[in-house]
Formats: sequence, C-alpha cells, structure tokens
Amino acid sequence: MGFVKEFKTFAMRGNVMDMAVGIVIGGAFGKIVTSLVNDIIMPPVGMLLGGVDVSSLAVTLKPAAENAPAVALKYGIFLSTIVDFLIVAFAIFLVIKGLNAMKRKQEEAPAAPPVQETLLRDIRDILRSKGDKAL
Repeated sequence: MGFVKEFKTFAMRGNVMDMAVGIVIGGAFGKIVTSLVNDIIMPPVGMLLGGVDVSSLAVTLKPAAENAPAVALKYGIFLSTIVDFLIVAFAIFLVIKGLNAMKRKQEEAPAAPPVQETLLRDIRDILRSKGDKAL
C-alpha cells in the first residue's frame, strides 16, 4: 500500500475525524472561556481588589534598562489562566459525569433473554397448565 493511500485510510477513519472535530470545538470553547474570564469574571475581581486590573498585576524583578525591557513576574495573567483552566476542567467534568450516568443506565437495563430460553419457558408453562406437575 502506498504511503499516501495508507495516510488517507488513517485520516478518514471515524475516530480520527471525531477527534479532529473535538479539537476544533475544544479550541473554540477555550476562546469562549478565555473571554468569559478576561471580560466578565476578572473585572469584578479587580474591582473588589481596589480597582486593579488583574491582568496587569506583576512583581518587577529588574527594572527596565536603557535597551533591555523590565523583568517581571506577571502573576495576574497567571491567575487568569488558572481561572480559565478551572472553568474548562469543570465543564469537562460535567460532560464526563453525564456520559458516565448515561452509560450506567444502559448497563442497568436488563438484557432480553435469548429467544431459545423464552421458547423453552413457554413450552414449560404450557406443559404445567396441562397438568404435568413434574415440571
């Protein structure tokens, strides 16, 4: 099998396509969560901290020199990223929890007995109704 044909077979497999769709949707979801954190959640947090822009919180380790920029630990951006992560992790947790609940319901549903077993049970019941008490 040629390299291109083998790659095409691999790429067109169902689970690879599903994964690709999941990655694209996940990327879009990540952008939504980032906007939620930066534009909705962090401004009130900054207001509670005394009107501070949380993303600008930093500790300057070395001030800017003539031709060198300042060296700073930007912990405000780090805090925003942690909030991003927590929201995404919680959303994934909820999705997995829902999938597991649906899976449990499917597992709990009793499987129908095989057709042969049902027929044998019917024959036994008919024989009992005709008076054969040995069954």
